[in-house]
Amino acid sequence: MTSKILYLGNLRTKDTHLTSGTVIETDAPLDNNGKGEKFSPTDLVANALGACMMTMMGIAARDKELPLENTQISIEKIMGSNPRRIVEVKVTIDFPKNAGINEKDRAYLEHVAINCPVAKSIHSDIKQSVTFNW
Repeated sequence: MTSKILYLGNLRTKDTHLTSGTVIETDAPLDNNGKGEKFSPTDLVANALGACMMTMMGIAARDKELPLENTQISIEKIMGSNPRRIVEVKVTIDFPKNAGINEKDRAYLEHVAINCPVAKSIHSDIKQSVTFNW
């Protein structure tokens, strides 16, 4: 088992990662009857894509001894309706300007990112727009 989810009422959940005990609370977004005070479940899906991309690039960079510290990822989730769903996730990856990573290694890291497990798990109807800023 990976996690347990407890419904707290008022469209909020308490989600506990069983191995570490880490807790995340979710809230329904403002545009869907919620308070928008926490990540929504769909925010977490979009965020998982960026986190997975960074994790996989981090593994690849560690193996090649490439510096990726201070890389930042911005996520924008676009919602659709009928049915309400995520229609696009925009991922912008900003690498430190002084990282000194050559073109071959940049291409490798980009390949690793766009082929991360979450990217390959998200339904093909969800557009994944990824920008790499070197």
